[in-house]
This record gives sequence, C-alpha cells and structure tokens, in this order.
Amino acid sequence: MEYVQKTMKEIVIFIDKVIERLKPEQIKQMLDTLERVYRDGHKVLVMGAGRSGLVGRAFAMRLMHLGFNVYVLGETITPSIGKDDVVVAISGSGRTKLIVTAAEAAKKVNATVIAITSYPDSPLGQLADIVVEIPGRTKMAPDIDYFARQILGIHEPLAPLGTLFEDTALVFLDGVVVELMHRLGKSEADLRAKHANIEL
Repeated sequence: MEYVQKTMKEIVIFIDKVIERLKPEQIKQMLDTLERVYRDGHKVLVMGAGRSGLVGRAFAMRLMHLGFNVYVLGETITPSIGKDDVVVAISGSGRTKLIVTAAEAAKKVNATVIAITSYPDSPLGQLADIVVEIPGRTKMAPDIDYFARQILGIHEPLAPLGTLFEDTALVFLDGVVVELMHRLGKSEADLRAKHANIEL
C-alpha cells in the first residue's frame, strides 16, 4: 500500500501544475476546429499508440456521445478521410512511428492535424496544423524526459514510463469534452441518449 497513495497524489499534483502551463491559444485553436468540423458534418479521426491510444478511444467515445462523426485509427469500420476532416494525434514523444506516418498521410489528403504532445518540435509537432502541448514524462530516455522533474521538483517520478503524460492528456481531453458540451448546447441527457443501450 506504500506506493498506491503516494503515486496517486503525485499524479494529481502533476496534473494540477500542468493546468497552469497550458497555452490558452492552443486550446482555443483545437476547440474552434472541433466545433467547425461538428457543425460542417465532417469527420474526426482519433489516433494514438499503446496507452495513448486508449486515451484516444476514451476521447472518441465522448465525441460520439456529443454527436460527432468520429472514428479511431485501426478499426475496421474507419473510412477514408480527406479535406476538411480533422485528425487528433496523441503522442507524448511526438515520435511514435505509426502515428507520425499516419499524420503524414492525413496531411497528403489535406486533413487538419491536431497534435497532443509534450514535444512541439518533434516530427509530429512539426507536421501538425495545431499543437496542444501537454507537459508530461514520456517513455523516452530519462535524459530527454525533463518535464516531470522540472514541474514536480523531484529526481524521478513514481509513475512509470508515459503515465504522467497519458493521465494528463486524458484529463485535458475530458475538459475539452465539457467545453464542447457548452459550445454545442449539449446536456448530459443528450450524451446519455447516444450511449450504448445494448449493454445496459
């Protein structure tokens, strides 16, 4: 039990400090783009690898509840994307080959790429039309990972690998969902009406 509560507290403190470091102009660009794609009826493709992919799936699920035409990379029912569609690419390092390659393909068909990453100068960040910088320790080597130590003032965080980025990205994207609810005039009842009913 020694590490459970310590780690939970460390993650909460980290996320709280990251909130103060977020760049409002980046968030506004993302929100404006998502609102536009919703109102125009275009598609959103969410992608990430590993645990970042699970964060992406959680975000895509909420976008579906909001009424977005949303898909997740790798699913058999995911259609082609094109001009005016939006890709949300989640990668802490911004170097995950699958995600960078997919973002390159999205750019070739003139889709808008939104990158959620800790490294705006990474290959993914440089490809993206919009970058939302989410500080967080990634699974890269410790000499490259400096965000957690810088923010928490500790030598090495308890949470392993990319946990701090992944948890922070999840909480950030949940905040995006709530902002979109208000922008689009959606209530919790509206979201519940879109929730799967065959598993109840």
